[in-house]
Amino acid sequence: MSSTKIHGHLGRTEFITLVAALIAINAFAIDIMLPGLQQIGEALGEPDENRRQLVIPAYMLGFGVLQLVFGPLADRFGRRGPLLAGVAIYCLSALCAFFVSNFDSLLVLRLLQGAGAAASAVIAIALVRDLFVGDQMAKTLSLVFMVLMISPILAPGLGQFLLTIIDWRGLFGFMAGLGAIVFTWVYFRLPETLKPESRRAFTPSSIVEGFGIVFGNRVSLAYIMATALLFGTLMGFLTSSQQIYVDHYGMGAWFPAFFAAGGAISAVGGFINSQLVTRFGMRPLSHGALVAYAALSVIMLLLGYFDVMPVFLFFALMAAIFVSFNFIMSNFGALAMAPLGEVAGTAASTQGFLQMVIGAALGAMIGQFYDGTPVPMAAGFVILSLLAGVIIVLGTGKNLQEQVT
Repeated sequence: MSSTKIHGHLGRTEFITLVAALIAINAFAIDIMLPGLQQIGEALGEPDENRRQLVIPAYMLGFGVLQLVFGPLADRFGRRGPLLAGVAIYCLSALCAFFVSNFDSLLVLRLLQGAGAAASAVIAIALVRDLFVGDQMAKTLSLVFMVLMISPILAPGLGQFLLTIIDWRGLFGFMAGLGAIVFTWVYFRLPETLKPESRRAFTPSSIVEGFGIVFGNRVSLAYIMATALLFGTLMGFLTSSQQIYVDHYGMGAWFPAFFAAGGAISAVGGFINSQLVTRFGMRPLSHGALVAYAALSVIMLLLGYFDVMPVFLFFALMAAIFVSFNFIMSNFGALAMAPLGEVAGTAASTQGFLQMVIGAALGAMIGQFYDGTPVPMAAGFVILSLLAGVIIVLGTGKNLQEQVT
């Protein structure tokens, strides 16, 4: 692929920005809702605060499951058609939610919105695999992961701002408008990236064969499973971070500032990786980062266990851990996709589904072990990073040190 143009008119910078926008509409749809849950429940007559929270998992359920559908569809019909259909479902669901009058209907619409967003997540990764290979693919994914890390920082604040000028329905209006912009951008600017000769039949046997190719590639499956485990550590942090900062360290109103600063620093890791990966290679960088991730997690566990970790040291360790995380995830994602170009949509859907299901379950488990200290979270980090390392060693047939050097 040319370094400046894709199919003669879409430049590399615009392509990366568009892929990042596809990722961002999903991230915003989750986190922008957080400030509005109470107002939504009151407006729609839902008094149970626990049920109000279902606005988030309803979206996540549709998003997680439908990835398994959009992957094979994208391998059969190309990237543009399924992507446009998914973004259209996302927009229409958000628009209907703007006018909804009861809470159960809102949950159904959130399920549909997540289902539509599944197309953007799966096909964004497949697009990158179609147009980039090797370290260039890892570089591109690093820049995309920057957006993935920054979006949760910006989205709650944006949601809170919107609620000062319009009621909770404005959140859905914003999502519908943002989705419409992305839809228009894709329609007029994104070419079809899947070659006609590479399209696969959309039949039960072909779908099973496609997933068989993914699960039959030991190296790719190792990287997919490792990313799912490490995604669990991110979910573990998200479930425990407020309790650690507020309850354990007594940061109170300062929690959002710590959270945002940590996310911003970790996003820098994605940019640094994008600059280094073409020089040093994605395998040495990611495997070295995994070693660093595990080592930093062990240090955090020991400091937490002996209760000698003040809040700023905890923050510094978390920032360093998630800088390493960004080095790992983009490169592992590229390494997983590299041998699976013939079934890139199916491979991306498998990776996304397993990350969502396994990662969310592990993150919830880590959160349930919270005991008033950072120790359970740090222990989860240690265990999952070590398991990820074992999977990589078994899957690739080489130890991490050999592949780092």
